[in-house]
This record gives sequence, structure tokens and C-alpha cells, in this order.
Amino acid sequence: MEVILLERVEKLGAIGDVVKVKNGFARNFLLPNGKALRANEANRKVFEANRERIEAQNAERRSAAEKDSKKVDGATVQLIRQASNVGQLYGSVSARDLAEALEAQGHKLAKNQIVLDRPIKSIGMQEVRVALHPEVSVTIRVNVARSPEEAELQAQGVDVMSDMFERDNAGFTEDYDPNAEPGATAETQEGSAGEGEAASAA
Repeated sequence: MEVILLERVEKLGAIGDVVKVKNGFARNFLLPNGKALRANEANRKVFEANRERIEAQNAERRSAAEKDSKKVDGATVQLIRQASNVGQLYGSVSARDLAEALEAQGHKLAKNQIVLDRPIKSIGMQEVRVALHPEVSVTIRVNVARSPEEAELQAQGVDVMSDMFERDNAGFTEDYDPNAEPGATAETQEGSAGEGEAASAA
């Protein structure tokens, strides 16, 4: 289906561009969200007649988004979640979770403004893009940890998981004696030597 874009759409085009898209994408997303019009003769005339107003409204929204972006850009969201020993979350962190956490900090955003390619499923620091407007996006930092103390370490740049893995390995190597023979103790080795001497004397 061919549509006329009413705003910039990432990977598609800018305002006024006529682009070909899949029918489902047009019907389920572009048309109902007011991002495009079907590209027929009547709609082309309507668009051209209103182009200036559409562009002026877009410029207004972009300028408001640029103003808001200064408050949100670089914000850090901290989420405490339960996770396994290897750092895999029991569940995941979604765009809605991030929108709620940002709202608690005074940033009112819709969950569809948070560009999360896939849910966050492990602890650690992540960077997530927030699209405040089709032409304005910022980056927030997401700190997912199992405790406030762990979150604090991660915020300081400590990789908690690799740190824990190294500690586990260090504990393992300290307990292991490379000179010991498998299954043999010093006592049994001495005992067997004594028996051998007694047998040769007889």
C-alpha cells in the first residue's frame, strides 16, 4: 500500500513522502496513529492544502520535545529485581517498567516512546533509547540489580557478574592441591610402603 507520511517515520521517510509499506503495517500502525494517509488523489490534495499547518505543528512538537530532552537525556533508572546466581532475571524488564520508573522521577513518558528492541533479562547497566519525537531521541541508563548495594557498585562501573565469577574461581583454586594424588592420602601411602618392607624382610 502507498501512503503519504504526516510525520517522519524512522527507516521510511519524512513528512510528505509517499512510501510503499506492507498493508498490515499501514492498517495497524500508520493510519490509526495518524502518522500517514492513504496515497490517493483526494488525500494528496488534502495534504498539499494542509502541508504548511502540518509542518508548523510538527515543528512545535519537535521544539517541545527538544526542551524535554534536556531533562531526560542521561537520566539513570535503578530497578531492583530477583535474579539467579548467573544474573538472569526471574521475569524481565519491559518498556512499561521503564516508563513507570521514569514517571516516579518526574519524567512523564508513554511506554511507546521507549525504544526497547527486546525486554531486559539480566542484571547490569544498559543504555536505552527514548524517542520523544520522530526527530528527537535521547539515551537513558538502566541499572538492573538484585540489591541497592549491587546497584551502587554497578553505578561505579563494577561488573558485578564477572567480579562474582572471578571470586568463585579464586575460591575453587585455593581449595585445590595440585600435588595430591587422586584418592590417596599421606597416611595410606606411608602404610603401603611399610607393608612392602615387611614382605621383603620375610
